[in-house]
Amino acid sequence: MAGTEKGMTELILGPTFETERLILRPPSEADLDAWAEMSNDEEAMRYLGGIISRAETWRVIAGTIGAWVIRGYGMFSVIEKKSNAWVGRIGPLSPEGWPGTEVGWGLHPAYFGKGYATEAATRCMDWVFDDLGWTDAIHCIAPENKPSQKVAERLGSRNRGPGKLPPPWQDKPNDLWGQTREQWRARQR
Repeated sequence: MAGTEKGMTELILGPTFETERLILRPPSEADLDAWAEMSNDEEAMRYLGGIISRAETWRVIAGTIGAWVIRGYGMFSVIEKKSNAWVGRIGPLSPEGWPGTEVGWGLHPAYFGKGYATEAATRCMDWVFDDLGWTDAIHCIAPENKPSQKVAERLGSRNRGPGKLPPPWQDKPNDLWGQTREQWRARQR
């Protein structure tokens, strides 16, 4: 059977982008160690559904790769150019039952406060509006998650009010931040 020897590493899921300091590429199983480390960190996972095990993290990666196959887009693994370290996952998502087309982010805590979320999300916003044809993008952010609110504000998004996520997150409060393609294109750069 073709492609099974190395887990189909030859399969091209989507584009790879570079920013000044980062590489954004579709995730792979090679990201598991760093992703699992983030997934087991209370601070990193506080607003991302809570700590999950390494096995659950593998399933998240598989689901993210599946989104690329099914939808033609998904979260990117973000790699720091200077160290080649896995920084986090950032990008477009719209799982079944989601309140809209989202550009979301989650970083390993070692990379908090460096501007990486804004840098990577800016590239993703350009891609979803210019290449994927999205007309609107949201960010689902817990009301108490001030750092993510700052990222959304830097992107030019505004709080649109409370939103409802599908199970199993339906009872977690979140606000829908977002903007239209026209607002994104008109913002000051």
